[in-house]
Amino acid sequence: MEITQSTLPNPTSAAAAARPEISSDFETFLKMLTVQMQNQDPLNPVDSSDYAVQLATFSGVEQQVQTNDLLRSLVAGMGGSDMAQLAGWIGKEALAPAPAHFSGQPISVTPQVDPFADDAVLVIRNANGAEVDRRSVGVNEAAIQWDGIDADNRTVDGGTYSFDTISYADGQIIGSNSALTYVPVTEIRQGDGAMQIVLSGTTPVSVDQISGLRSPL
Repeated sequence: MEITQSTLPNPTSAAAAARPEISSDFETFLKMLTVQMQNQDPLNPVDSSDYAVQLATFSGVEQQVQTNDLLRSLVAGMGGSDMAQLAGWIGKEALAPAPAHFSGQPISVTPQVDPFADDAVLVIRNANGAEVDRRSVGVNEAAIQWDGIDADNRTVDGGTYSFDTISYADGQIIGSNSALTYVPVTEIRQGDGAMQIVLSGTTPVSVDQISGLRSPL
């Protein structure tokens, strides 16, 4: 159970690196401006307002760079805060569209039926993707308890099982959605610009895919 923070940006390092770069660019700009003034045509000198525009333009760019550094620092700080808050989820069980591990105890499964469906079935598959059972669920079905019994009325082996809700309307399939199960949270990480929840035995999911949280039963 590890909280990974390696991908978070380091605002202090970024700002420190940006400051010398800005300072160097400004010194180069002043040298160029001085050379321009020294080598201008004395019969057709550059208007002083043009110099003012150039200075103002560079100043605006410098301010924009500093503003961007500040925004990056704020975003990084918010990310760290979110990670600290989500760290409390480790060890709990999250309700998410993910496979669940069967070890002899019933698994709570919440079907995700299409709102336009008039019928739905829950399809259970093993880790190899082979169907082991399917059962009818009402369109308004709440959570059900899958007891690990397959289509041949035998108890399945322990392992990871996935649950898909197939929705029908007038006998035609109109949708397929992963059902929700409770899966242990093992890790919180920052990835792809958003916080990710790593669930036991599954790929990471985003925070907005979590529908519920509970202590292990």
